[in-house]
Amino acid sequence: MREIDNPERRPRVGIPYRTLQEQLKDDRRKYDFYVRSVEHAGGAPVPIALNLPASELRQQARDLDAIVLPGSPADVDPSRYGSSRHSAAAQPDSAREATDFALLAHCFEEGKPILVICYGIQILNVYLKGSLIQDIPSEVQTRIQHAAAKGESERFHKVTVESGSRLVEVARADVMQVNSSHHQAIRELGHELRVTARSSDGIIEAVEWVGDANRVIGVQWHPERMVEDRVAQALFGDLVAAARTASVNR
Repeated sequence: MREIDNPERRPRVGIPYRTLQEQLKDDRRKYDFYVRSVEHAGGAPVPIALNLPASELRQQARDLDAIVLPGSPADVDPSRYGSSRHSAAAQPDSAREATDFALLAHCFEEGKPILVICYGIQILNVYLKGSLIQDIPSEVQTRIQHAAAKGESERFHKVTVESGSRLVEVARADVMQVNSSHHQAIRELGHELRVTARSSDGIIEAVEWVGDANRVIGVQWHPERMVEDRVAQALFGDLVAAARTASVNR
């Protein structure tokens, strides 16, 4: 019996590895940013391997209270949204895609909160039948550099948050400075997603699920790397709080 009525129990938050290659090499340098963010917010991070048999993944998903889908150097396979691969697109990671799709299906069915970040917001959008801009520099006229050039430090830009959104409730701000490290973004919005933030060039920077009351928030930036930022901390805190509430109510 799960201790769903124990307020001291730390909600179990599943975090799939960023890529199968990093998992097999035990390269956790970027992955551990997500782990530490969940721990700092009061959650219990649960690593999710990308090469589990389907039955084992389903069993592990049942024991989770929420998930974080992290960033990745891979790009979502464009055949999933009916496009051919752009020459600037990175190779897809089929193991990551299959794992994310299975975790999303479980969480939507069971009403478990979801926070998706960078690649995570992109695969959420594709899961919900949306499409992606495959390469911002060649497809969008913009002065904003959404990814740092090789050898440069991280880039930042402003985003405007929509009033009345869950994100503005969490952020308690309608304009934020966020870090930027991506060359793809949402093109056509997935089913029952709402845009909650954009950059000044129109790129979608955040979304939320409006299909029911479940807490599903996606951001294109990397809050796990903004460790001193109040809003970044609040995003993970909101996920853990929603997970605790959802587990008690199930």
